[in-house]
Parts: sequence; C-alpha cells; structure tokens
Amino acid sequence: MAATVAGLGYELVDIERVPAGTLRVYIDRVPGRLYASGAGEFVTVDDCEQVTRQLQYALEVDSVSYARLEVSSPGLDRPLRTEADYQRFAGQEVSLTLKLPFQGRKVWKGVLGPRRRRWRLVPGADRAQTRRQARHAAGAQARRGRAGRRGGVRGTGAGFHAR
Repeated sequence: MAATVAGLGYELVDIERVPAGTLRVYIDRVPGRLYASGAGEFVTVDDCEQVTRQLQYALEVDSVSYARLEVSSPGLDRPLRTEADYQRFAGQEVSLTLKLPFQGRKVWKGVLGPRRRRWRLVPGADRAQTRRQARHAAGAQARRGRAGRRGGVRGTGAGFHAR
C-alpha cells in the first residue's frame, strides 16, 4: 500500500483497520511537489479520489478483503512519527502526549525545535514554565496542532520524551 501511495506522489501517514471491515488510509502531500489537482500544501478531494481508485485496484490484486475504503488527509492534528516528520514541522506548535506523567502532566504543548540531534518543546507564551529538553524516543506521541484544538488522528509510534 505504501508503494502505491508513494507512486502517486503522496506520503502515507497512517492506516487503520476498524470494525465492520472499514480500511482507513491517511495521506499527505509532499512539500514542494506539483500536483494535477492544483497547487497547495493541503490534500484535496481530488487527491483522495485518485488514491482511492488506485488503492481499490491494488487491494483487489493483492486479495485484501475490506467492506469500505476511506482515504483522507490526517487533518490539522497530524501525528508525527518519523524523524522526517519532526524536521518538516520544526518551528510549529505541537501537542506532546506521554505514556507516563512527567512533572505531574502527560500532555505538553509548545513549539517544536531542534537541538543537537534531539528535539525540544518550547512552551508557548502563555506558559510561565522553562524550556523542556526532549529527545526522540518510543513511548510518546507528538501531534501537530493548533492552540486550543482537541481531537485529531490517534495512533501509536515514535514520539518524544520530556527530560
């Protein structure tokens, strides 16, 4: 599936198999690439339609059973899983969810910034707290998002860990 999506020029962000046979595929545009459906950084309905058609064919060839195929963008609360994701969204506001609390909190919000082969989370102006050093590690999940926004795509994967 990843090869099919990449072959069309998109990034495969996530795949979910949910009850009742629904297969959800989240795609994103690759920065700097030109698309037939028009310019812009956000996935369009035409992009989803193109990927859906190609995936239906590929899934049929591979004999993958599903009742319904849904292709969409990951939304504004896109999960960050790979090092490339962290580099792409450096300087933007993220929400960091830890598996275990750190200083009494599991959720941290701030601006994602690089620092010597690690990542740091700089709290927003509304926080009086000092900078927190973070390192890329399994067991946490970072998500791109806007201030005050809740919800979004969920999943597990590499994230970062406050230190």
